[in-house]
Amino acid sequence: MNKRLLAVPALGALLAFGAVGCGDDNSKQLESWAANVCGAAKDPIAQAQTALTDTGQVKTGESPADLQKRLSTDIGRLAKTNQQIAEAINSAGAPKVDEGANLQKDTVAELNKAADGYLEVQKKLDALSNGDQAKFADGLRSVADQVQQLSSLSTQAQGKLQRGELGAAMAKQEGCKPGAAAAAPTGGASGAPATGAAPGTPAPGATDTASPAATDPAATPAPPAPAPSTPAPSAS
Repeated sequence: MNKRLLAVPALGALLAFGAVGCGDDNSKQLESWAANVCGAAKDPIAQAQTALTDTGQVKTGESPADLQKRLSTDIGRLAKTNQQIAEAINSAGAPKVDEGANLQKDTVAELNKAADGYLEVQKKLDALSNGDQAKFADGLRSVADQVQQLSSLSTQAQGKLQRGELGAAMAKQEGCKPGAAAAAPTGGASGAPATGAAPGTPAPGATDTASPAATDPAATPAPPAPAPSTPAPSAS
């Protein structure tokens, strides 16, 4: 009987020691998880940032048809980068945090939803008639509104990963560090200025987006863009 009583505090001490060890191991596991995600997302982040910057460019002499094609390419790239960031998070497995499996699942689902949304917007943009300047401008405004909504969805999805210990682990990774924001030029002789700015790179995946640019010769107005925020793993 005495032996059993003595064994209880000894077992308690062992469990307490084990808990401390697990804390150290958990930090290493989170850093490893973050390294895997941010490493895989580094290129998609760079590609997304390039696409975002390009959507805010006003190119002298660019025809409405060329503008339409360029923006379609940018939006398609934003769809692809959201998919790639989702794949990176999915491949890394569930992070060792509370509700880690649900966090991973929800983030991946929202990023894929954003990617699907960008593909739909790309189809809508491709279907616009650029023969009538006013109608084309209205179409671009509608596209920009949808892109803004998808940008917010992607940003919020990635932002979930930036909290607590997981967020701290991701902040240490080079691939998930925010980049310098670049202001988009203003343009559009007859309409709203292209006020979108390429955001800092979210971790992982700069998936916010600026508004489509206006053409200089056709004076196609570009709708104003929201000031995007910087998240973590993630866009367009």
